[in-house]
Amino acid sequence: MTLQSSRSDKILVVDDSPDNVFLIKTILEEEGYTINTAENGISALAQLQASPCDLVLLDLMMPGMDGYEVTKYIRGKMKLSQYIPILLITAHDTPNVAHGLDLGADDFIRKPVTVDELLARVRSLLRLKRSMDERDEIARQREDFVSRLTHDLRTPLVAADRMLMLFQQGALGALSPQMQEVIAIMARSNINLLSMVNTLLEVYRFEAGRKTLALQPINLAHLLQEVVGELTPLAQEKTLSINLKLSEELNTNTALGDRLELHRLFTNLIGNAIKFTESGSVTIRLTSQTQFEKNSQYQFSGKSDADYISIEIADTGPGVSFEEQSTIFERFRQGSHKSSGSGLGLYLARRIIEAHQGVILLNSELGKGSKFIVLLPQKI
Repeated sequence: MTLQSSRSDKILVVDDSPDNVFLIKTILEEEGYTINTAENGISALAQLQASPCDLVLLDLMMPGMDGYEVTKYIRGKMKLSQYIPILLITAHDTPNVAHGLDLGADDFIRKPVTVDELLARVRSLLRLKRSMDERDEIARQREDFVSRLTHDLRTPLVAADRMLMLFQQGALGALSPQMQEVIAIMARSNINLLSMVNTLLEVYRFEAGRKTLALQPINLAHLLQEVVGELTPLAQEKTLSINLKLSEELNTNTALGDRLELHRLFTNLIGNAIKFTESGSVTIRLTSQTQFEKNSQYQFSGKSDADYISIEIADTGPGVSFEEQSTIFERFRQGSHKSSGSGLGLYLARRIIEAHQGVILLNSELGKGSKFIVLLPQKI
């Protein structure tokens, strides 16, 4: 006795042989599956783009676009909202099914197909499909929960910040020196927590695809002067010199970007440089970078034919080990420094830069400081 399928399961059968299509369609329709057919790879991809299915049964040997090419395209270029399993159908004399599996297919069956084996493999892959859909749904629900929770946390934190500010301003009465010190510690801790909540909220907005950039011409020289001015008091507290060096010939108005997001980006990077540097200096350099050199020491995957604006943030801090450099821009990757935070700041920086079609690079050596290089295209 076979297990009856859900009638919502849709299967696309792709084969250039009408007899094979008729046989497989008859077997599967008797089990309650909804069957669509395509006689070649191009037609199959068009159908998938218009209406994704739950499983693809794909003949390997077809004229024009064969099963290998279709598999590669589905896994590499199609922007599908959910994972679709691929079951390859191959003749006995076709030896290289391993290549199809390497390209992303999930299983294969040999011709002539038998009813029991076909149904068993279809049921197995549909179970895989449902399992992956459930996993993705749980992940979406978790991200939505974190996003909502983070958003709701901002309200009491902002209220607490306002109340602490009133205390510090003396609006609620005079405070003793001891109380002033306690209130100052509370205010700093609240600001740090609010910053972490805001960062987490921005990360989930990017990951959920809910982030929309408001692109406009940006004068990066003016923006960096603004950020440096805001952060200079932090550097002065640590007796660090902060230097801003601007290229006189650079026409910074050619950069398109979201000013709020770029302000967040440079506040993060320059703030980190100040935070992790105990003595010495932090230097920010703005220059024009024409067609980033292919033989550069840095790994670069941006547009090789574009002109870039380069922003370098260099410090005299402890540096980053070679091992940490490979993961430093990943989510929740904390550094080994005692002042390392949540591990989201540099991840968010990378997401902001990538959204602007730019790239962020790191050049660092233990004991010799770090240099972060941001490359933003002058035209997007």
